[in-house]
Amino acid sequence: MSDLLTVNGLSRRFSDGGLFRKRKVFHAVSDVSFTLKQGEILGVVGESGCGKSTLARLVLRLINPSEGQVQFDGVDMASLSRGDMRRLRQRMQLVFQDPYSAIDPRYSVRDALLEPYRVQGVKPKSTDETVASLLDMVGLNSSLAQSYPHQLSGGQKQRVGIARALALNPSLVVLDEPTASLDVSVQAQIVALLERLRQELGLTYLFISHDLGLVRYFCDQILVMYLGRIVEVMPSGAAPAHPYTRALLDSTFEPDPKRRRSITRLAGEIPSGYDLPPGCAFANRCPRVTDLCRQVLPTLTSQASGHQAACHHPLTAVPELAVEQRSVA
Repeated sequence: MSDLLTVNGLSRRFSDGGLFRKRKVFHAVSDVSFTLKQGEILGVVGESGCGKSTLARLVLRLINPSEGQVQFDGVDMASLSRGDMRRLRQRMQLVFQDPYSAIDPRYSVRDALLEPYRVQGVKPKSTDETVASLLDMVGLNSSLAQSYPHQLSGGQKQRVGIARALALNPSLVVLDEPTASLDVSVQAQIVALLERLRQELGLTYLFISHDLGLVRYFCDQILVMYLGRIVEVMPSGAAPAHPYTRALLDSTFEPDPKRRRSITRLAGEIPSGYDLPPGCAFANRCPRVTDLCRQVLPTLTSQASGHQAACHHPLTAVPELAVEQRSVA
C-alpha cells in the first residue's frame, strides 16, 4: 500500500500575553512524525489536552503549523495555493466529536448533506438521489431527509455527520472522537458502520480517541501522545513499552473479571504546556523514574518491528491478551 499521509516534524505553539503581560508560549504539538498508508486506520490516543485534536486540525490544514511538513498523496500541502488547497480538501474530511453541535440546527438533514457540494461548488446530478444514497450508505431511511437535528437521536446525528463527510468521496477521513458523546450500545454500532464503510469504499482513517481499548480494537497502528509529543508507536496488538501507555491500558474497563489487570495508579501533577520540563514530561508521574528521565528528553527508539517508545527505561515485553479482531456487525 502506498503512503497517503506523511507528517514530518510537525509542531504547533500558541502564544498569549500582550502589552501588560509577559508573553507565554504553549506547546500544543511538538515534533510529531508519522506515516499513514492507504486503507489503514491509524489511532491517536491520549488524555484530554495531549494535543491529539490539534494534530488532527494541523493534518487537515485547518490551522498552520509552527514547524514541520504535511504531505498528502505526495503533495506538500504548504506549497498549494488557496484554490488548490480547497480542491484537495474534497479528499480530506472530518467527522466531529459532538454530533449535537456538528449540524446547524437551522438545516434539515437534506440541507446538511448537500452543504459540502455548495461549499466546493460541485453540483450533484440529482440532489434527491444523492441525499437518499448518502442516507442509505449510513443505514438511515430516506424519510429522514426533511427532519431537523432536534428530531434525531445522537446516533442518527452522528450517522448524518458521517454521511456528510463522505459526500465528496474523500480518501482520508479524520475521526475526532466520533463515539465519545454516545451511549455504549450506539458506540458499537458507529464503529461497525465505520469499519463497513472503510471496507466498501477503501477509506483511510485517522482515528482520534482517549479510549485505548477502543483504539486497540479498531485501529491497525497506534500513536500514543502525552503533552504534545508521541511517546509510543505500536501495532494494535502489541504490549505497551511506555509506562504511560501501560497506565492508559490498565484504566480501560474490562467486563471479563478473568481478564482484568491491576490498575497502575499515577501520582503527581501533569506539567503545564507553558512550562515543560527539560527531560521526560511524564517523569513526575512515572513509577520507573530516575534522574536521567528528569534531565534528558527521551527519543523514540525501536522496541520491536513497527514498535517504538520514547522511554529511557521501557517496560519488558510481557505476553498480551489477544485483541479481538474488529468485525462488521
